[in-house]
Amino acid sequence: MTSTLDLTRTKLDVLGTDEIRIEGRDKVSGRLKYTADIVRPNTLWAAFTTSPHAHARVVRIDTTAAKAVPGVKAVLTAADIGIRRVGRNIMDWPVLAYDTVRLIGDRVAAVAAETREAAEEAARLVEVEYEELPAVLTPEDALKPDAPVLHPDRDTYYFKAFEGKTPPKHAHPNIQGTNKIRAGVEDIESVFAGAYKVFEHHYRTPRLHTGYIEPRSTIVWLDEDGTVHVVSPNKSPFALREQLSKCADIPLKSIVVEISAIGGDFGGKGFTMDEFPCYFLAKATGRPVRYVQRYSEELAVAATRHRADLKLRSAVDKNGRLLAHISEIVYEGGAYAGTKPGGQLLAGSGYSTVPYYIPNVKVDAMSVYTNTVPAAHVRAPIDVQVFFAWEQHIEEIAAALKIDPIELRLLNVLREGQPAVSGEEVPRPMGVEVLEAVRKEGHFGKPLPAGHGRGLAFFCRHTGTGKTSVKLQLTADGKISFVTGVPDQGSGAHTVVQRVAAHVLSIQPARISVRRGTTADANPDPGSGASRVTHIVGGATKIAADQLKAILEEKSGMILRDDMFLDVPAGKAESFESVVARICADGPIDVVGNYDGTRHSADDMADFTMSAISVEVEVDKDTGALKIHDALLVTDVDVIINPIGHQGQIDGGFIYGIGSALMEELTVDESGKVETLSLGEYKLPTMMDIPPLRTVLIPAEAGGPMKVKMAGELSTSGVAPAIANAIHDAVGVRLNEFPLTSERVYAALHPQG
Repeated sequence: MTSTLDLTRTKLDVLGTDEIRIEGRDKVSGRLKYTADIVRPNTLWAAFTTSPHAHARVVRIDTTAAKAVPGVKAVLTAADIGIRRVGRNIMDWPVLAYDTVRLIGDRVAAVAAETREAAEEAARLVEVEYEELPAVLTPEDALKPDAPVLHPDRDTYYFKAFEGKTPPKHAHPNIQGTNKIRAGVEDIESVFAGAYKVFEHHYRTPRLHTGYIEPRSTIVWLDEDGTVHVVSPNKSPFALREQLSKCADIPLKSIVVEISAIGGDFGGKGFTMDEFPCYFLAKATGRPVRYVQRYSEELAVAATRHRADLKLRSAVDKNGRLLAHISEIVYEGGAYAGTKPGGQLLAGSGYSTVPYYIPNVKVDAMSVYTNTVPAAHVRAPIDVQVFFAWEQHIEEIAAALKIDPIELRLLNVLREGQPAVSGEEVPRPMGVEVLEAVRKEGHFGKPLPAGHGRGLAFFCRHTGTGKTSVKLQLTADGKISFVTGVPDQGSGAHTVVQRVAAHVLSIQPARISVRRGTTADANPDPGSGASRVTHIVGGATKIAADQLKAILEEKSGMILRDDMFLDVPAGKAESFESVVARICADGPIDVVGNYDGTRHSADDMADFTMSAISVEVEVDKDTGALKIHDALLVTDVDVIINPIGHQGQIDGGFIYGIGSALMEELTVDESGKVETLSLGEYKLPTMMDIPPLRTVLIPAEAGGPMKVKMAGELSTSGVAPAIANAIHDAVGVRLNEFPLTSERVYAALHPQG
């Protein structure tokens, strides 16, 4: 079908229109399948016998009574499966404890039975004799010279990052990992000695659960040919396949991982433990095995945000310019380090991209084993801890020097060519523009009523990288199928790639169907996380769509634009369907887009996003209760793929920050047992807890194939320090630990009360 070409009509602008979430209808209608919804014939239920001790030697296990429970098909211990350990980078967490338990909730035996009730009854009947050992429940105790060594056989563990090499030794055997950052003079203390003033402050941050609503679950089965099938909410399916292969000595080609709907992640589903014992149960029984966690089980052992102890010391000149800085940071890593993708230290460096220039820097960060819940990556994994400390530290310096806090930040903010405190190069930093915007839009300088205060936090976030590959296929009916290995953990990743492909091809998004492939039919992908999906998967999508468009235009001799093929010399247009039907008459067109985000150029503008949050709070001096009246986020952006999704990520990250700042804390008692074993005790924020949020977007220059910057984690880390600074501005008390509860505010206001 042909028509007259009208060159005056508006060009199709996919990115300028509101998106329709691909999975939206299924979610709101209840049709979307989560792992717990999936049932296979003859499926057994799994349950586990867990340790009641934080640290103990396993002396004896008797499974006789458990095996006698009607309906029980298998009871396994380490004696049955061998010494099998798992982990993302360092494999230090036993599938079933073989000699020692290291936390309350460590698994000692696994049961498969016809019903959940039978499995749980059998798990309770497994008799375990323990020899209790001294437990270390804090990093301070774990680092004492005479502290029990929690992993004496650590040198025998598999380290992915050091395969074939000896992993590094640490000053104490209970240290998981360390990092040192150095800049400037070697004798940094001489700079402190000659400084105008020196400021030293101490901050602490708590354990935090990731807060997803759907607990973890899995189902595993084996085909007759030995192929292992895993259905899981793990957001890194190819990594899970690799971990299972290594743990169970199965070839990669014999494992197929399929990701169900995830139901929320926030960093907590990058590593899941349940698939491994379920595999051994499925192998032993020859039947599918499923496990669905209860939330009490989830909160008892699921990896948390690292509890942190941060000591900051800075030297300044008489104008407030930072001359030297020392940070000492100790993270509580819990019983196992295998939950972390970096293996030894949180998020690689253990230190955020603090966007100030200081010529002399000394940072020492470490993560430490304790007999507590393992710690892992949670949304903005190190930023929440580091910026809570830094942005109060900078405010305390400003107050002591009687300098406006924004002016002090502007004096020290990164400029072109200067490295951040972390040592990272930040091309074309937008800190000045962000700070000036937050000063104007946050109404700083405008008087407030008594009991009200304004607070500010300024921070920076790096866009994650990685290598991925996607597949596009165009068929004669004009439809494009898109297959990716990246799961959509709720951020709208599949809607992103649909819109990117439609934008590049200049066609309607409805022509493109996106499918999350299994590890058997999708190309490898590192998984969702690190705010990298739009960058790397969007980049691969653009490359594939560019290839497809070039093929179509070459074969047709026309230009593909506005969902049509245009013959400009002839002044004619032909429908997309009719041209594609001719081109694909002999078969579909397949293209692959590969993008390696780790190999971008040094001046890639997509690397960093600078942001600021300001809040106005009201504090009741008699009760310590606080109310947030106004909140503002300023951030720099370039291309926005999903306008609604982008704002949703900002809003969601802010709400996430409100929860951790004001109410959330996973507490552990003196025995090492988690006390907050329900969401009623843990307390996630609800809509009634959320203040109005205004957003200001500053235009910036980004790099990468799609010219995008990250959004998923930028608004979380500044919330707690902004509120803490506002509390101080309102009533003059400084809280060096969050959550910033009314009880803590009251205690600070009434120290003798």
